[in-house]
Amino acid sequence: MVLIAVAGGTGTAGRAVVAECLARGLSVRVLSRHIPAPSAPAFVPGAAYARADASSGEGLAQALDGVDFLIETLDARSGAALKGLPAASASLLRAADAAGVKRAVLLSIVHAEECAMSYYGAQAQRAALYRQAPLPTAVVLATQFHNLVAGIFAAGARVGLIPVFRGVSFQPIATADVARVLVDAALSDAGPHHAIVAGGPAVHSMKELALAWKAATGRRGLILPLPLPGSFGRFLRAGRNLVPGSAVGTVGFAEWVAQPR
Repeated sequence: MVLIAVAGGTGTAGRAVVAECLARGLSVRVLSRHIPAPSAPAFVPGAAYARADASSGEGLAQALDGVDFLIETLDARSGAALKGLPAASASLLRAADAAGVKRAVLLSIVHAEECAMSYYGAQAQRAALYRQAPLPTAVVLATQFHNLVAGIFAAGARVGLIPVFRGVSFQPIATADVARVLVDAALSDAGPHHAIVAGGPAVHSMKELALAWKAATGRRGLILPLPLPGSFGRFLRAGRNLVPGSAVGTVGFAEWVAQPR
């Protein structure tokens, strides 16, 4: 049976990948510094868990032993953890190559190399490492998750103001859709290094998304148009977070928000 290792399999995207693998009847091993308790939300029944630290390399050789394919969904938002993400990816790739892994797949962001934000810069560095890796690789370049957009609205609603950035649209995608693309990429017999672009099913202005979120959740709050200054604002207003020609997602934002959790 095919064995897929998921680095970062306790995170939001990683858990979706684990669930997708199990739904396909694949064996899955989650690589994590901390093994979640069976009662924890991060635990997915049916998956195996191995303690491994991509940053230090501790436990990677044992965790990747016998693995056919590796999917990396590691993430960090700020500080030393974010700065260390590219090094962690490099460590994973070295260990995967040494273990004889057939293909490694990275989750990244569309057009990350065009954005000056440090978070996007780290994603671009990791994608470059995968393109130069000694083993076959794929990079899945996704648009923003539904979770991220909904999180912005939820945070604002707590103080009664739902922020809507002027001139900004999103093409959000469900983590389940991204997980499907990631697993497909791992099992693909495509060339040694390739990229797959994965966008949500439709492009909506941020105001449209805010209205859909309010309607689905019943939450109150004044929708407040705001400017978004700086390089990230320019990136979004230019639509570089959008890939309308690669709309592979199947679950729209309104449908996703309405799903029970």
